[in-house]
Amino acid sequence: MHLEQLEYIVEIAKAGSLTKAAQNKHVTLSAISQSLSSLEAELGIALFTRSRLGAVPTSEGRVIIKKAFEVLSKIEEIQEEAQSSANTLSGELRLATIPGPMDLLVNAVSSFKKDYPQIRIEIAEKGSQEILEDIGQDKLDIGLIIMYEGLLKKSAGQGLSFEPVLEGKMVVGISKSSPLAFQESVSPEELRRHAFVLYNDDYVKWFVADFAAKYGPVDILFTTNNTDAIRNAVRENLAVTIGLDYSFMHDPHLQTLDMRTLDLDIPEQQPVHLSWVRSSERHFSRLAKGFTDRLLADLKKKKFGPLS
Repeated sequence: MHLEQLEYIVEIAKAGSLTKAAQNKHVTLSAISQSLSSLEAELGIALFTRSRLGAVPTSEGRVIIKKAFEVLSKIEEIQEEAQSSANTLSGELRLATIPGPMDLLVNAVSSFKKDYPQIRIEIAEKGSQEILEDIGQDKLDIGLIIMYEGLLKKSAGQGLSFEPVLEGKMVVGISKSSPLAFQESVSPEELRRHAFVLYNDDYVKWFVADFAAKYGPVDILFTTNNTDAIRNAVRENLAVTIGLDYSFMHDPHLQTLDMRTLDLDIPEQQPVHLSWVRSSERHFSRLAKGFTDRLLADLKKKKFGPLS
C-alpha cells in the first residue's frame, strides 16, 4: 500500500469518477485505474462500484476512504509540525473573494507576507458560484463569500464548510448628484423609480429578486463583473447600485464624495454575513488557518465588527 493509492481513492470519491480524478491529479486514467485495482486486490475488497455514470464507493469502500482521508490529514499535520519546529511557514495559499472585501484581504495578505516571506499567495476576484466550484475542484484553498440560506441549501452535500467572519447589511450606492443624495435612507418605493446596475453575483441576484417579489419589478440597466463599469454608471447618475456596506467603506470615489451610500428602509432587514468557505473533505492547513486568524485580528483592529 502506498500513499499515492490513498490519495487516488480519496480523489475518486470526491470527483465521482476515475476520469475526473485523473484530470484533477494530472495523471493518466490508466494510472488511476491500475492503482485502484492494485489496492483493491491487496485489500481483498471492492472500494468502488464502477459504471458509465461514474464511480460510487461501496459500503466497505466508504469506511476505507474515510480512514485514508484521516491518514493523509495526519501526514499533512506532521509536515506542518516540522515546519513549526523550524519556526517558519512555507507553501502556497490560493484565495478568492467576491469584489467588496478585496481591500480587507489585500491588507491581511500584506502583513502576513511580512511575517512569513517564504509563503506564496494568489488572490482572485470572482463570483460566489465560481468560488464554490473552484474549491470543489481543488483550485482554491479558501473563498470569501456571502453566506445566505439559498446558498447553504444549494451547496448541501458538496463537502463545504462555512464560517461567518463579518456581519454587514445591504445599502444603496448613489451619485452625489442624485436627487436621493440629501437623504439618509431610501424606501423601496423611491428606489424602484431608479435604474439599477448590479454586480453579477448569486447573493446580489437573490437579494434583488426577493426585493422585486416584495415591492414590485425593478429596472436593471445592466449586470456585470466589472466594478469600474458599475462605479462609472453610478457616478454619472445613470443608475444606483446595491451592495454590502463594507464593500463601500474604502471606495476612493466615496472618499472624494463622488458617491455616497444610503440605508435601505426595509423593515426587519436581515444582517448579511461575509464568510469563509473551504472544503471540509481536505485538510485545513496550518498556513490557511494562520491566515484566517490574521484576517480576523485585522478586522478587530479596524473595528469592522468581526464575528467571534
